[in-house]
Amino acid sequence: MKRREFLKRTGVGAASVFVGLDLSGCSAGQRSAVKRTNRKPNLVFVFADQWRAQATGYAGNKDVRTPNLDKLAGQSVNFSNAVSGCPVCSPYRASLITGRYPLSHGVFLNDVLLNDKAVSLAYAYNRAGYETGYIGKWHLDGNQRSAFIPRERRQGFGFWKALGCTHDYNNSFYYADEDVKLKWEGYDAIAQTREAQKYISAHAQVSGPWGGKPFALVLSWGPPHSPYHTAPQKYRNMFDPQKLTLRDNVPREQQQEAQKTLAGYYAHIAALDDCIGELLRTLKELGLENDTIFVFTSDHGDMLHSHGQVNKQRPYDESIRVPFLLRYPAGLGAKGRVIDMLINTPDIMPTLLGLSGIEIPDTVEGTDFSDVVKGKTKPEDNAALISCPSPFGQWKRTDGGREYRGVRTRRYTYVRDLNGPWLLYDNENDPHQLNNLCNKPQYGKLQKELEGLLSQKLKETNDEFRSGPEYISKWGYSVDESGTVRYTN
Repeated sequence: MKRREFLKRTGVGAASVFVGLDLSGCSAGQRSAVKRTNRKPNLVFVFADQWRAQATGYAGNKDVRTPNLDKLAGQSVNFSNAVSGCPVCSPYRASLITGRYPLSHGVFLNDVLLNDKAVSLAYAYNRAGYETGYIGKWHLDGNQRSAFIPRERRQGFGFWKALGCTHDYNNSFYYADEDVKLKWEGYDAIAQTREAQKYISAHAQVSGPWGGKPFALVLSWGPPHSPYHTAPQKYRNMFDPQKLTLRDNVPREQQQEAQKTLAGYYAHIAALDDCIGELLRTLKELGLENDTIFVFTSDHGDMLHSHGQVNKQRPYDESIRVPFLLRYPAGLGAKGRVIDMLINTPDIMPTLLGLSGIEIPDTVEGTDFSDVVKGKTKPEDNAALISCPSPFGQWKRTDGGREYRGVRTRRYTYVRDLNGPWLLYDNENDPHQLNNLCNKPQYGKLQKELEGLLSQKLKETNDEFRSGPEYISKWGYSVDESGTVRYTN
């Protein structure tokens, strides 16, 4: 159903069903029980930019410093095979906000405008009686990265302190409701976290039987995306490049540079981990931690010299796999557990709505995995579609960039480009993806099965796998000779 039809059809959520009900004769315990039964959970959705799945302590990395995330993992559902299906900034954000695939919402390049043809995450929560807010990097408003974004282009978010895109973390600006450029104090992720804490505190509204309207807040950080060496000095002092361990797929000639890069990358991560700790502390102090869905994830990973490559967009695990922790004690219990099935970017919105008891709009293409999260159904032996509809930016054709489509399953990665099968990895026996099995006769049966699975995924998503220029022409985008949208600062 279209956005307008959805807004007419859906009613106000359970948070306001009992407004005006006289509970004066009830005991405090009875009022509290009614509140817990009928009030929908809050949502705090936090995501970083370019934080790969391998860069957390709970994932087995002994070099990073993520004590707060490690503790959170012990209390959360950990989707250990979370995937960024189109691993680059704007496409991820558009799929997160709409629950749709890139060739449906049209944002398969950076710096293009997300249209309003789908019911957004914020609109769905708004109509369920929520207050909604967005803080940080937006990157969905076209090629003017530093321009004011008016309310009608915010996809329904009410509270707003955001900017299109910047990675100048210590000289970072934003806009609120007026066309007045404001500046984050110091390192922007820390300042944005403080703003999120203020928002949570202001919306807690602990007085009264209902505890106020529930809220859904999205916090989008810029780090640990490059530039890597700009975290506060105390965090940079924590990491000696020469003592850092590299993945086995980093070429020898790039190892020294990779260690230097990792030191800065891990410094950003250490700073963000402290920010996670502050957010969790605020929720606990306000008595909101049990009734709040708290999610930590990232928009995509970072190659960091694995396979001799940098940045994102590639189909390798360092690029496509992201951390994904979801904590909701009131609905899921307080004990952590791992779910190793695949969850892809378009699946996030419907899963969150499902956990919140909110109707999922018909415009959503992703899958609602809330029953899996709740333990009502068993995890599926599923696959996630991964794609690059058109290479651009940090993965130009001159650097090996190419269109591809693929599937990531629990065990395998299979990818083909426009010329045919390209990559096949057994990630269980080859976790660093060093041995490409593609087109080897002894793996012919496996490759055929995965090709069939990929073909099924493409059919389900109406993806004809055409060339990048064809999609650019279809959507009417203006790009330079490398296929990249020119943006303004």
